[in-house]
Amino acid sequence: MIQNQLNDYFAAHRQEMVDDICRLVRIDSVKGEPRPGMPFGAGPAAALEEALAMARDMGFAVKNWDGYVGTVDFGPGERQLDMLAHLDVVPVGDDWTVTAPFVPVEKDGMLYGRGTADDKGPAVAALYAMRAVKDLGIPLQKSVRLILGTDEESGSADIAHYYQREAEAPMTFSPDADFPVINIEKGRAHGEFTAKWEASEALPRLVSFHAGTRANVVPGLAEAVVTGVSAEIIHSAAQLVTAETGITFDLTEHATETKITAHGESAHGSLPADGNNALTGLLTLLCRLPLARDGAMERIHGLNELFPHGDWRGIAAGVDRHDDLSGDTTLACTVLHLEGCELTGEFDGRTAIGANQENTCDVLIAAMEARGMELVCRHRPEHHVPADAPIVTELLKCYEQYTGRKGEPLAIGGGTYVHNLKNGVAFGCAMPGVDNHLHGADEFAIVDDLILSAQMFAQAIVDLCG
Repeated sequence: MIQNQLNDYFAAHRQEMVDDICRLVRIDSVKGEPRPGMPFGAGPAAALEEALAMARDMGFAVKNWDGYVGTVDFGPGERQLDMLAHLDVVPVGDDWTVTAPFVPVEKDGMLYGRGTADDKGPAVAALYAMRAVKDLGIPLQKSVRLILGTDEESGSADIAHYYQREAEAPMTFSPDADFPVINIEKGRAHGEFTAKWEASEALPRLVSFHAGTRANVVPGLAEAVVTGVSAEIIHSAAQLVTAETGITFDLTEHATETKITAHGESAHGSLPADGNNALTGLLTLLCRLPLARDGAMERIHGLNELFPHGDWRGIAAGVDRHDDLSGDTTLACTVLHLEGCELTGEFDGRTAIGANQENTCDVLIAAMEARGMELVCRHRPEHHVPADAPIVTELLKCYEQYTGRKGEPLAIGGGTYVHNLKNGVAFGCAMPGVDNHLHGADEFAIVDDLILSAQMFAQAIVDLCG
């Protein structure tokens, strides 16, 4: 009966919900310079005020927590459920084709604009779920709170501020990921390494190496400059490496130097096997060339030993681990810069259940030190809510009821807003197999999926708080 009521309600309020999403998408809420009462800049603050005004007009009690987050409350008694969404967005480029990033457009059932899928659309879906339960007069025994953050994309200082002042609810879900339910988020090992050595004029030698911009992105491009070795020798070695790795190489000669550009395929750091790491491909090639084993090449050979191309699991580094629930540990060298007599770099590891500082970071620190590099490595434990926990089983039941699909809890290598919450999981709003172009050009949300998500959220409120 409740499902039929919700179907009718959202059919009647479809356009209104889309219009309210558009109200928020029109606000450029990329993080900016802090101002009084605006810890993350004017854009996130404006989006928060607009969302709270929207909720206030619907008849909800709202509160602005020092400009960090806003809350929307509904229901009697103690709080049972938090829904945790965010209103800040990632920066935009000039490569959008369907519409400008902050000019939302609905086309062929898809709503385009920055934040439509991540995470303003899902935030409004959660708000409308609360509104539906209220407007339909469905009785609750406990209350629900929508938490609207403003710094999820840049470190989540908003949520840290909030949870220093407020206890988490017994159950929390964030509509900022995928369906069915994500109950396991792998741990993370992030490392920053450096090295220095004495200058050498030995020939032939490596002059420079540059690859990667962010630790959590597998680079699709890498460049090195060598001197004293012919382009013919490089080309011959490059052909063999291309056949082995799929990485392609371009050579540019200038006087006695040759620039080698490696082309691979970029991927998210949590899914390195989805890409083809140009950085490690170029390491492979350099180690095949007759370059002098000076301080630079000693470190290059060391990195090639620890991060051989195609080893996504940290086997060579000695940190591979598998768990039947979370899957494999992944490890990718993603940033490397070498110039003169100095080297800096970063790697990104997503660790299976059972990994820790001692069996992951300490092992990598020792391996780097043995190869002449100093490493700072920090391990963040995994997040795991058991599959039989009520928050997981009830949300899976909602998903199966409204989609007709079988639902199984998921483990991911990435992290979500709920990583540090005891009973927090991610629930929606992306349906299986849908690529919403998150963080890219022409980001979109499928309107019918947002409507269906709102119905599931409303059912979850009733099931968990009723």
